[in-house]
Amino acid sequence: MEFSHEEIKRLRNAIQTRHAVRRFTDQPLVDDAVEELKEAVEAANREGVLHIQLMLNEPEAFQAQKPEYGNFQGCRNYLAMIGPRGSDEKIGYYGEWIVLLAQSLGVNSCWVAATYDRSKTKGKVGPGEKRYMLIALGYGKTEGTAHKSKSIEDVSDYKEDDPDWYRAGIEAALLAPTCIDQQKFTFKRDGDKVIAKSGFGLFTSLDLGIVKCNFEIGSGRDHSVWE
Repeated sequence: MEFSHEEIKRLRNAIQTRHAVRRFTDQPLVDDAVEELKEAVEAANREGVLHIQLMLNEPEAFQAQKPEYGNFQGCRNYLAMIGPRGSDEKIGYYGEWIVLLAQSLGVNSCWVAATYDRSKTKGKVGPGEKRYMLIALGYGKTEGTAHKSKSIEDVSDYKEDDPDWYRAGIEAALLAPTCIDQQKFTFKRDGDKVIAKSGFGLFTSLDLGIVKCNFEIGSGRDHSVWE
């Protein structure tokens, strides 16, 4: 994605403030937020050639009528993260962009890989496509809490004389959500280019897309930064 100065400022703030939320109030999403989210989904699908779908007031996937379901409570809105098979990284990248946009609109979120009822989940999955996961959306009863994070040195070759943009990108990446907070990714700088790699494990390719999105926003660079 290409971001304006104001968008980068808005999304950087969202990176700092967003945490996973699993317990939601009954308040419906306000109309302005819904319209911005719909526009973002359309843009992500167009640019990423994906099939992400926004589901509103659909309580069955998270069984919102029950007091608690898999640590979730009251979730009635979600993104069905659907796309062609082999689109793991793009699903992560564009999903994270929408998540950060949602946060900037006051809408809380949580990436959900398994804790939902697949048989009751809405969203059309076309030929050659798969549903990678869901992203729960709504107004949280709390703002969530920060997760334990690795250090810059753990995930990169950063040195003190490296440019500020590189450090800022890594710091933003370390605030990205990853599956069970595993943070299995690494960055290596080669001049003005960066090599990003995922480790081995569950959803690590999708996680790489998430952290790349955060890196771009934090560093102020675009897709051309990647080698």
